[in-house]
Amino acid sequence: MTDPRPPPQFLRTTDGWSPSRRDAGRRPYRRRVTHVLVTGGAGFIGTHVVTALHAAGHRVTVVDSGHPGAHRRPLPDTVAGAPLVRLDVRDRPALAAVLADGVDAVVHQAAMVGLGVDLDDLPEYVGCNDLGTAVLLAAMARAGVHRLVLASSMVVYGEGAYTCAGHGPVRPAPRTVADLAAGRYDPTCPRCAATLTPGLVDEDDPLDPRSGYAASKAAQEHLTAAWARQTGGAVVALRYHNVYGPGMPRDTPYSGVAAIFRSALEAGRAPRVFEDGGQRRDFVHVRDVAAANLAGLDATGTGTGWRAYNVASGRPVTIADVATELARAADGPPPVVTGEFRLGDVRHVVASPTRAETELGFRAAVGLAEGIAEFAHAPLRG
Repeated sequence: MTDPRPPPQFLRTTDGWSPSRRDAGRRPYRRRVTHVLVTGGAGFIGTHVVTALHAAGHRVTVVDSGHPGAHRRPLPDTVAGAPLVRLDVRDRPALAAVLADGVDAVVHQAAMVGLGVDLDDLPEYVGCNDLGTAVLLAAMARAGVHRLVLASSMVVYGEGAYTCAGHGPVRPAPRTVADLAAGRYDPTCPRCAATLTPGLVDEDDPLDPRSGYAASKAAQEHLTAAWARQTGGAVVALRYHNVYGPGMPRDTPYSGVAAIFRSALEAGRAPRVFEDGGQRRDFVHVRDVAAANLAGLDATGTGTGWRAYNVASGRPVTIADVATELARAADGPPPVVTGEFRLGDVRHVVASPTRAETELGFRAAVGLAEGIAEFAHAPLRG
């Protein structure tokens, strides 16, 4: 699957965002109160996004289906004071009725996340993430809503960026069961089999999804890029890296690794670290993710086209280090490195945050030590 790479059409000026190069220098954009529809707004990230939008003065409506992969309790009536409408975004009439209520922009958080249990989950990933997005885009076009912030994911990259000492930048093949079972976790050069040096992925790197979930997120990007071209709409696709923070779901097959570690510690068990623990990731706090959504929403109000942004801290860390810091902060047992593996996992994904900082003015503010200290004792989603 190739990267859609629509031409960048957002221009940041010193005074604010302007719609195009032709309009640069005209009166700068100023945030106005908008009516924002947040799909999946009762979920982990969605709740924080709704809170941030409300605090910024936007009118917010929340829709959420209460999918059991994200919710174990009944949905509330409101989220951060915003009314919640229980509906699945694949319900065309219900969605059309919500969009008809003067919605100016959509922040699309609704998705089934994580690697799941097995391939039996694949139809649900495609149904929720891809069909749901397609129905939403069609409904937005009919309602004349042309601004979208998409919750995408770093999983669209597959493995991160790598360099071979002899052959320069290379794309490693997917890791094999035989290599993983033998403890050979790091990808090798496809030309000389040498161990590779990991680097930073940026938004222009090709997409190479390596799980059903990843493929569904890449498809969302392609669908929204096509929609932007056909409608003249504006899409900001935010490629979240490893999001953590208060309100994460407890340990489920769809939970992030931070929640899995935290659930184990809460039960008095040692966190179980797969492979050798040397996998490198970028953990970004959920409040920073909410701030990135606000920045992305501002950008959609000033131009047309499609643009992707990494939402990352820019400070990579190993999975073992995260487990160790979390165990220490929670005063729990130290992690156990198990050597177990999941075939859909990739070894290293670390991103460059430069584009988001340069074009959106977004920079992650919560450091890992601060965030982990809070997360060790923060409430989880039941």
